[in-house]
Amino acid sequence: MNQNVVRGRWSSVARIIFVLVFAVVVAATLSPLPLTAAGGNYHLVQKLVLGGDGGWDYLICDSAARRVYISRGTHVMVLDADTYAVVGDIPGTEGVHGIALAPEIGRGFTSNGRVNTVTIFDLTTLKVLGTAPTGNGPDAIVYDPASKRVFTFNGHSNDATAIDAATGKVAGTIPLGGRPEFAVADGRGNLYNNLVDKNQLLQIDSQKLAVTASWPLAPGEGPSGLAMDREHRRLFAGCHNQLMPVVDADSGKALETPAIGQGVDANAFDPGTQLAFSSNGEGTLNIVHEDSPEKFTPVATVSTQRGARTMALDLKTHNIFLVTADFGPLPEPTPEHPHPRPPAIPGTFTLLVFGQ
Repeated sequence: MNQNVVRGRWSSVARIIFVLVFAVVVAATLSPLPLTAAGGNYHLVQKLVLGGDGGWDYLICDSAARRVYISRGTHVMVLDADTYAVVGDIPGTEGVHGIALAPEIGRGFTSNGRVNTVTIFDLTTLKVLGTAPTGNGPDAIVYDPASKRVFTFNGHSNDATAIDAATGKVAGTIPLGGRPEFAVADGRGNLYNNLVDKNQLLQIDSQKLAVTASWPLAPGEGPSGLAMDREHRRLFAGCHNQLMPVVDADSGKALETPAIGQGVDANAFDPGTQLAFSSNGEGTLNIVHEDSPEKFTPVATVSTQRGARTMALDLKTHNIFLVTADFGPLPEPTPEHPHPRPPAIPGTFTLLVFGQ
């Protein structure tokens, strides 16, 4: 065969191979993550009945120290984040709603809704160090590393209490103009808080103790959970009309409103996977992938268990911790309780762990 023909054929084959390799590289660079990598394969990896008395509200994971803190009405259960064994308990937290952690000073804080206090405890020993007063009905609680303050958001007095994390002394009170729900800190001196009765999102200066902006969350209504992508300045506000507005943290502009399940009470964002989560009391976990700071794609709705409305995210393993229980029949409405909830069956309090 003519050598020129052979060389021409090999040149053509080489060009084809080059084009194919180039196309694969470009596709890998420009295409969104595959569904499994983007969170579509989250599934139940552990179910453990913890039992014990008391209701529950928020929980939080200390990914570095490998602990999970779970509010239980009058005390806080502490679990090992890897073995799920109970490793401690923090007593005397009447009506506890949330837990905030300040690892840089080795302290944790709980919001005690029935007695209008914060319990301060040692993160290593779990020993109670003291208490601090708050406004009426402290619910959400968050530590702000920029101001070194802990903030409670008080659902009955419609304000926030700022507490110096090192001394436990109250630094001031911030009127909010509505009933606060969950809050997050951006690490730069701003706090963000949902007003559930006003359908608004507040921006708060943690040093000046003042509201600096108020943004509508429409079409979202009844905002509860809140999470933040701190790098890209995006907020995820879980609303009770089954929407999760994604909001620019600097302008307040709503970018997208992914649909979520019914009964949301918590949201989370994982910077390692660019996934946002919504845990819903109906028994679902919605997962949304942040394709870019301007584009958000729902990738999965995972079945969990009825009542699993609050969660904690482990930034090390990317696992999601949820808690719930088995429930009895729904009571008849009364004038005092027109919208009753079904009672939890004693001894059935359960930990659910979801992972990829």
